[in-house]
Amino acid sequence: MSLRANRVGEQLKKELGEIIGRKIKDPRIGFVTVTDVQVTGDLQQATVYISVLGDEEQRENTLKGLAKAKGFIRSEIGNRIRLRKTPEIAFEFDESIDYGNRIETLLTKIHNEEKQSGNDKEE
Repeated sequence: MSLRANRVGEQLKKELGEIIGRKIKDPRIGFVTVTDVQVTGDLQQATVYISVLGDEEQRENTLKGLAKAKGFIRSEIGNRIRLRKTPEIAFEFDESIDYGNRIETLLTKIHNEEKQSGNDKEE
């Protein structure tokens, strides 16, 4: 990925966080964090990675709400960032956060089990 695409991605991430957090009033959209934005080298496509607080239903509703608001989001981006053409936006869940949480849970479980077996030996 080019340096320019990286810079545009970072700018999009900042602006999208603000637009989604403050401008969109769709009740389906829960608490969203924009974790990353990957922009293609030609700046035509942007994949926006999000994490959503809540259960699976909340996540799906948020994705539907964001898909519905895509036109509005693109026009807001167009007003805020000076680009010849505003990139097409696709929203995806950032699975790395769930993956990290799962690893954290497993490590805690292992740690607690080791502590338990350590206590059993002392008795």
